[in-house]
Amino acid sequence: MKDVVLHIYDVTNSGSDKANNTILQINRFFKDGIGLGGIFHSAIQVYGDEEWSFGFCEHGSGVFSCPPCKNHLYTYRESMVLGETNLSCAKVNQILRELSREWHGSSYGMLSRNCNHFCDTFCERLGTPKLPAWVNRLANAGDTALEVAENTAITFRQAKTEIISASKAAYSFVTSMVSNTPATPENLSDEETEVSLCQGSCFENLISISAKPSTSNSEQLEYSNNHIPEQQQQEHTEQKELSS
Repeated sequence: MKDVVLHIYDVTNSGSDKANNTILQINRFFKDGIGLGGIFHSAIQVYGDEEWSFGFCEHGSGVFSCPPCKNHLYTYRESMVLGETNLSCAKVNQILRELSREWHGSSYGMLSRNCNHFCDTFCERLGTPKLPAWVNRLANAGDTALEVAENTAITFRQAKTEIISASKAAYSFVTSMVSNTPATPENLSDEETEVSLCQGSCFENLISISAKPSTSNSEQLEYSNNHIPEQQQQEHTEQKELSS
């Protein structure tokens, strides 16, 4: 059995003292102050005097090693034992060769494929617990936010498509009403047919309601008597005078 040791660094490789100090303040507040997490680099040590990690490079593998706690790009913070592995030194070296082929430097991603993700994968193959959640919590939170944003964008695109389809169906129906062309399944799509049938039923009800008499028979008769054309009234009067 061999201890698997995690080495953690504050990420202070920006090249700007002001930015590096800001990161240190963030880590002190979010990790040391409230225990949430921070912006960290991690590496794994097992067998030998080297720690193994992953970083960006344009060509070749992103897996690299250096003396424990001596990565000059970052500021060393702390170390902890994650557990023990029962794998032999030869097996661990084989795993590292496999990881070197799988983890290309150009595939590095700050949120989705960083050094902490590499260490998690390495620990999984060693048969030990993964990194504490706080080590990579901010990166995971950022990754989740991106996923939510993407899903929201997809939902908006789907809603836009549905609105356009409904608008086309409504336009086709109105056009058919104006041109007295029946809205049938032959000249409408399935969606348009469903909308037109529904709208057609509504129009039918409106037409049938408007066709019902709004006045009584006596009112209609009075209206017709009071609205006889003037010429007909004059002829009726002349006939009356001749007969007398």
